Amino acid sequence: MAGRRGHDEGSITKRADGSWEAKISLGYRSGKDGKVRRVRKSFYGKTRREVADKLNLALRDHQQGLPVAVERQTVATFLDRWLEEVVRPTVRPRTHHSYAQLVRVHIAPAIGRHQLTTLAPQHVQTMMNDKLAAGLSPRTVQYLRAVLRRALGQALKWGLVARNVATLVDPPRSVRHEIAFLTPAQARTFLDVVRGDRQEALYRVALSLGLRQGEALGLRWQDVDLDDRTLRVRVALQRIGGKLVLTEPKTRQSRRSIPMPGSVVAALREHRDRQTFERATAGDRWQDWGLVFPTPTGTPVDARNAVRHFKAALVRAGLPPMRWHDLRHSCASLQLAQGIAPRVVMETLGHSQIGITMNTYSHVIPEMQRQAADLMDDLLSGTGG
Repeated sequence: MAGRRGHDEGSITKRADGSWEAKISLGYRSGKDGKVRRVRKSFYGKTRREVADKLNLALRDHQQGLPVAVERQTVATFLDRWLEEVVRPTVRPRTHHSYAQLVRVHIAPAIGRHQLTTLAPQHVQTMMNDKLAAGLSPRTVQYLRAVLRRALGQALKWGLVARNVATLVDPPRSVRHEIAFLTPAQARTFLDVVRGDRQEALYRVALSLGLRQGEALGLRWQDVDLDDRTLRVRVALQRIGGKLVLTEPKTRQSRRSIPMPGSVVAALREHRDRQTFERATAGDRWQDWGLVFPTPTGTPVDARNAVRHFKAALVRAGLPPMRWHDLRHSCASLQLAQGIAPRVVMETLGHSQIGITMNTYSHVIPEMQRQAADLMDDLLSGTGG
């Protein structure tokens, strides 16, 4: 099926995949090789009306002597533009850095040479298959596809492509690993082992309040009210471009206020006294970042060093290997197992939806159900008071 309008000016054609294409002739131009070629511009859309509107606008601009863009850009060129014009102004610096690294290391080398308008689902599928074969985890390949899908979604909005080919390729399946967490007995053993350690307060904050590592390492004294027993999460420590910086938290929900248990308040008071001594000892070497958990000279603690210290503490406690993030999992699991309302746990962790909390910690649900059954039994039998 094809339509014609203004035979010498433009045409509209339905493509094999159901989308529509409009072409406009912009005359002739001499190339670097001296040959004269016709210059055409194509527009794409889901409906005939959509491409007709684009064609009419281009014809009007051409007739009025206004320029009509005719450059053909590669996927790599478009991604560079997208990162600078769309991503950088709208996301956190760490997110932009992550997107840019994925584009530079994986996406651009694999499909960047293709023309944006000719990129096909097969190209994306091949890239994903090659990355899996090279040893990337399914989760990482899922992230690659997600970044490309977002970028091509912007290209679709700008009218640069007729469809988002990344949406036509299924992401690889990833195996969900069981999360690790400390039991109440293990948590007490761990805290006994780190008692008196320089980082004891850090572990109590992470285990009792469920802070992410960056949130804990970026915690500032100005965000801690020991008298009111309240801790506010306002910034997070992240490594961006090789430098440690304080950035906005992960999401809007991550900015939160958390009541502190008395044991955490006591540990923080003792930690503050120790830090006052360290500051005096460091003298001119002290760099005041205002951090609760800095190095002995006031500078931020590198996440890798914190992990090494944590793993060594686990060994001393005779506990199995765990990730730092499992302290956060332990906090949520322990709270849910004690019957604390999931909504409260969600607010403590800074999750955006309660479904995230319950899906992540589904292993606790059977125990919660048993507690609910016992409570109902007590209530209906009259033994619950």
